[in-house]
Amino acid sequence: MVPAFRSFCITKITVSDVVPIRTAILSVSDKLGIVDLAMGLRRAGVRILSTGGTRSHLQSSGIDVEDVAEYTGFPEMLDGRLKTLHPKIFGGILAKRDNLDHMEAIDEYDIDTIDLIVVNLYPFAATASRTGVTRDEVVEQIDIGGPSLVRAAAKNHAYVAVATSPQQYGELLSALETNGGTDTKLRRQLALEAFEHTAAYDRGIADFLAGETMSRDFPTTLHFSLRRKAQLRYGENPHQRAAVYSDPSVRTANLISARQISGKELSYNNLLDLDSALEIVRGMAQPAASVIKHNNPCGAATGEKLAIACGKALAGDPLSAFGSVLGFNRTVDLATAEALCEPGLFIEAIVAPDFEAAAVGVLTSKPRWKENVRLMQVGRLDEPATGMQRRFISGGVLVQDADRLPSIPLQWETVTDTDVADEMWEDISFAWDMVRYVKSNAIVLAKDTSLVGVGAGQMSRVDSVEIAIEKAGDRAVGSILASDAFFPFADSIQAAADAGIVAIIQPGGSRRDDEVIQACDQHGIAMVFTGRRHFRH
Repeated sequence: MVPAFRSFCITKITVSDVVPIRTAILSVSDKLGIVDLAMGLRRAGVRILSTGGTRSHLQSSGIDVEDVAEYTGFPEMLDGRLKTLHPKIFGGILAKRDNLDHMEAIDEYDIDTIDLIVVNLYPFAATASRTGVTRDEVVEQIDIGGPSLVRAAAKNHAYVAVATSPQQYGELLSALETNGGTDTKLRRQLALEAFEHTAAYDRGIADFLAGETMSRDFPTTLHFSLRRKAQLRYGENPHQRAAVYSDPSVRTANLISARQISGKELSYNNLLDLDSALEIVRGMAQPAASVIKHNNPCGAATGEKLAIACGKALAGDPLSAFGSVLGFNRTVDLATAEALCEPGLFIEAIVAPDFEAAAVGVLTSKPRWKENVRLMQVGRLDEPATGMQRRFISGGVLVQDADRLPSIPLQWETVTDTDVADEMWEDISFAWDMVRYVKSNAIVLAKDTSLVGVGAGQMSRVDSVEIAIEKAGDRAVGSILASDAFFPFADSIQAAADAGIVAIIQPGGSRRDDEVIQACDQHGIAMVFTGRRHFRH
């Protein structure tokens, strides 16, 4: 004979069945949306069990909840480390509702079935990345009961729903209001997201411990835990599908977590170009602007004020600046916005720490692009720590240190008899900083701390030199040339001399360095060796 259970009955659940929600456990670190969810559950007559801070938070909002400790008859202890790890909790989650033996067992031990688990985990990653945090503080954020609850519910998703993010609450309440419970499709999706959540959480803990015990060598195994933020209209071309994923380990200002305050939907190419624009200006001390076209800088400059830097950057290559993407390292003010409203100029997108309200008003109303321009607010531009750079190729991933090591002028060497005039050094340093952001073979010409000519991505270095000189025109006279790698022949020096270039900075290291140096001296061009190259493929 089937025993009469207190609050449930044995039913054969098929894939199309809706499972009612009668009892739920709510225990969250992130309280966002939890009050609204709890109110919706209570309106539907759901019994709510809760713990610690979540229980107090809900009760202070006037919501009737039951303490898990009262239900289990076992108190929270060990400073809160032990709360939900109890057979009356896990039995109620893991029991198969259509299994007679399971139901008889939980009835014998006075266990109620639990139909919904709402848990998000201790903020381990956020704590581990906090400045000045102690190791003990980080270790305390290793959640034990939370992942156990989530995994148990996700395993038994044929009968139990599990929510791990506030973004899921609306769908849960809608299902409860419409169907009185959750259907199989929803529970399966929630289970998938739950295991993704716990996998990412455990990965963060393992990475933290690995960072403590491993040397600077590259790890034996490389893991990625990325979350899809959005599907894009298309990729580089309309026939390619595309999406953008966020990396929760990145804490510095970035495009993925930026706030779009105006403009059309971002495209795949917009995001690539905006990222490059941001990277150029991020570490500059003075107000700076960058102009990106097809993922190469066609203009960049610094100035006493942002509007001055902006004007100089746009003048670097006015033709290419049409339809470009801009980056700034200061709040975009009204004067800078006015500078962007010159007739004939069209801008696709702008990234900056912030925008003055007056600047937004001008940029979205005065120029012909109006509200189409994408304005991206990324917040404070802390320079990112030197880290790993990853590039996917067929069959795997290439990993290298990011090329963010600072320039060290004290290690540079003037190798020509022609000396570097004191007034040249600022432009020499600027040119060397800029060349690392141009696709190799890379040549830049700089003057008055602004780019006046760029030659990018050519198979021959002399071709890049000639393109940069052609772009600069008359502005090449008195400019500084920077090359991302050594000159294999002296032919580029002749072209530089003919254009009026006064100094060259390059890594050196060619077998023909002596010929190149001799050519510079013949033309009165100073040359500086850095001992470091900046290839960017």
